[in-house]
Amino acid sequence: MNNHENNSQTTSIIERTTDYKPPKTWRSWFIGRPLSTADAAHETISKKVGLAVFASDALSSNAYATQEILVILALAGTQAFGYVFPISIAIVFLLAIVSISYEQIIHAYPDGGGAYIVARDNIGEVSALVAASSLLMDYILTVSVSISSGVAQIISAFPEAYEYRVYIAVVAVMLITVINLRGVKESGAAIAIPSFFFIIIMIFAIIVGLVKYFSGSLGVVIDPPELIETHGVLAVLTPFLLLHAFSSGTAALTGIEAISNGITAFKEPRSKNAGITLVWMAVILATLFLGISFLTVQIDAVPSEFETVISQLVRTVFNGQGFLYIASILATTVILLLAANTAFAGFPRLSALIAKDGFLPRQLTYRGSRLVYSRGIVALAIIASILIVIFQASVTRLIPLYAIGVFLSFTFSQFGMALRWRKSGRLKPGEEITERGSTLRFDPLWKLKMVTNGFGALCTAIVILVFAVTKFNDGAYIVLVLIPVLVAILWLIHRHYNNLAKKLSLDNFGIIPPQTIRHRVIMPVSGVHQGTLAALRYARMLSDDVTAVHVVIEPVDAERVRQKWEKWGEGVRLVMLDSPYRLFVEPLLGYIAGVAKQRQPGETITIVVPEFVSENRLSGTLHTNTANILRDQLKHQHGIVITNVPYHVHEHHEH
Repeated sequence: MNNHENNSQTTSIIERTTDYKPPKTWRSWFIGRPLSTADAAHETISKKVGLAVFASDALSSNAYATQEILVILALAGTQAFGYVFPISIAIVFLLAIVSISYEQIIHAYPDGGGAYIVARDNIGEVSALVAASSLLMDYILTVSVSISSGVAQIISAFPEAYEYRVYIAVVAVMLITVINLRGVKESGAAIAIPSFFFIIIMIFAIIVGLVKYFSGSLGVVIDPPELIETHGVLAVLTPFLLLHAFSSGTAALTGIEAISNGITAFKEPRSKNAGITLVWMAVILATLFLGISFLTVQIDAVPSEFETVISQLVRTVFNGQGFLYIASILATTVILLLAANTAFAGFPRLSALIAKDGFLPRQLTYRGSRLVYSRGIVALAIIASILIVIFQASVTRLIPLYAIGVFLSFTFSQFGMALRWRKSGRLKPGEEITERGSTLRFDPLWKLKMVTNGFGALCTAIVILVFAVTKFNDGAYIVLVLIPVLVAILWLIHRHYNNLAKKLSLDNFGIIPPQTIRHRVIMPVSGVHQGTLAALRYARMLSDDVTAVHVVIEPVDAERVRQKWEKWGEGVRLVMLDSPYRLFVEPLLGYIAGVAKQRQPGETITIVVPEFVSENRLSGTLHTNTANILRDQLKHQHGIVITNVPYHVHEHHEH
């Protein structure tokens, strides 16, 4: 063997390009042709499309937020419904604070990541993991809640579909998964039209409603659906009940963080475009929410599992179930189904960021053939579908799980920003610090911003407390258990990657150890034929120390193998392993283990397995795949290498 001296010449590194273009398959018909990495810049989206993609979640929460406030107030009897509008005003106030906060986050962290990155860079790892877990959970629930709600709208118009709601919901998830696997730009274009249709028709309904209200011609809901059961006894209207109703209504704020997680999807200048989109979204959201809440009270709408509040509202405003009614319900259904799309835009990006930091499986950082994080998309679809099935697609049962996660991430992001402004206040003007996710500069308004964000964090933290208490029995306890579990999982994944990196590190590796002292080759033989001899030739190229092993199952066959080996075995020793119980793999493993035990340090054992490869898949199933069985069993042992020597059998005549 040549020594290391003559390896001192420079290593040559050759760069080559590949002409390989992925072929067209059924998948490319389904999700579109593969895109090259250079297309990434063209796959970004404009503000209008961005509003559609990222705001559909926030806007669509109008479809159930007012209803969820009513559900709680109904406990105190219908006369409590007068409180809907004041509660809505309080929620819009909170919306303003959170939006201002996220507007600043977008400019501070142009690479996206929202609450997770803000918490990571300003508060610490644990809070970043809590924010990450609550956001991931939140996205999963966004899919389950909005799709269930969309299906509820369909049921309002077609009550006979009620028992199929779970199937409809799961099919809808699959549909959106396919749209998203096609890529951001395409899914954006598909979504823009229905989103704007929803905004326009809802604003139109609200204007018509207000005009009728002020001219005194707005009636009340004709034959309203039956009220959700309130368990007989009416509750007293306490501040606690009002807080409970408030916390249910804050579902309207879900989805505000989506833009800050998906800044990378926008065209340049990214931050500016994302920021403007956020302001548009907040204004539209507040308008729709206040309008719907105001009119709901005027028409005496009631919360029900059989007809949504939106359906009652539109039916009353447009006088019955005419064309405009159907159009509104359709628009609401579509935007709810598309709200799930916001999660499909946010979840894969967020999970890719977290995976990059090593807290989720690395596979989530790969972009698929359409430049989207396809593994994240598929993972999201599967988990959300499981939830829909468990909770039977009921919005009221899913909502309590939903909003705690949202507000946890709101609180962390605002508290993190408050800390960041404090750090910025300590810098001198003109000084810059580069952190992992952003660049920190001195900000003359740092005190004002710090107070704003601090106040915002306080507000959202109070909402979490209200939630945890009021919604504990409705299922919030699940979240309070789930988040710590998720944090633990993220942390364990991280620990695994860190340990692996330490073990694989080349930093203190030193020089390559000298050549191994000895190389033993073991070759299992089932019969003696051309395939065996090809493998034997290969085995003898590797080492002079070759042992063939035949497991004796039928003594008659064993005798034949012995005679053939004496003729063809080229003098290589053959071990006949007796197997009285006709087992094949176990005696072989036992023999290998015995050899491995007695080996000297630095000795490598290679097991050469002759393997039949037939060109036809079907006939391939007729051969035992010994190599794979051995590989499964032996890959956990050190210093054992398994090599298959394929022997190709041509089924047809020789060409």
